[in-house]
Amino acid sequence: MFLVLAGSGELRLGEARHAVKAGDLIGCPAGGPDTAHQLINTGTEELRYLAIGTSADPEICEYPDSGKVGAYHGRGGAGDLYHMTRTADQRDYWDGE
Repeated sequence: MFLVLAGSGELRLGEARHAVKAGDLIGCPAGGPDTAHQLINTGTEELRYLAIGTSADPEICEYPDSGKVGAYHGRGGAGDLYHMTRTADQRDYWDGE
């Protein structure tokens, strides 16, 4: 979720683009490439916003522009998991077994 504090721009949500401005509250659902989101400054002043998210653990993030998937677990301590891969590098579970 985003709260636009100052400026104006566009929210990219999947293939759609929506104008945003100060005071707008935006919710972006999870769910793959159709809901990938990005805030873009298209105005003449700094676009400032507050980003609010969940603290779900583990977290899986898809990055459709670059074909990557990230898996994250932990909060910055020893034993945390951070793994980034490309979807083109998929392997079957039994590959190499």
